[in-house]
Amino acid sequence: QVQLVESGGGLVQPGGSLRVSCAASGRFFSINDMGWYRQAPGKERELVACITSSSSTNYADSVKGRFTISRDNAKNAVYLQMNSLKPEDTAVYYCYCNAYVRSWDDYWGQGTQVTVSS
Repeated sequence: QVQLVESGGGLVQPGGSLRVSCAASGRFFSINDMGWYRQAPGKERELVACITSSSSTNYADSVKGRFTISRDNAKNAVYLQMNSLKPEDTAVYYCYCNAYVRSWDDYWGQGTQVTVSS
C-alpha cells in the first residue's frame, strides 16, 4: 500500500535547528494532505503541521514562526524545518499522509526521535 520513511531526527541544543524528511512510496493513486504529528513521553500525540496538495499549511500554535512545513509532490515527500528549538519540542515525530489506494486513508511513518537538550 503506502510506506512512509522518515529521516533527519537527532539530538540538537536549545536554539538549534533540525530538518526532518519523509518520503512516501508504494501503490497509490494520489496523496492529499501530508504532515507531522509528535508525541512526547506521557503525552497525547499532537498535530505539529500539515500541508495540502496545493501547499496550504496549518501549524500548531506552539510552533508557529519557528517551524516550516513544505512538500515536493514530484517526490511524494514532506519536510519539516525546525528552528529555534526548545526542550519542549523533544518528542517522536511521525509523518503521515492521506492517500488514495482503494479509498482515502491515513498512513503513518515509524517515527523519528527529536531531542532538544544541552
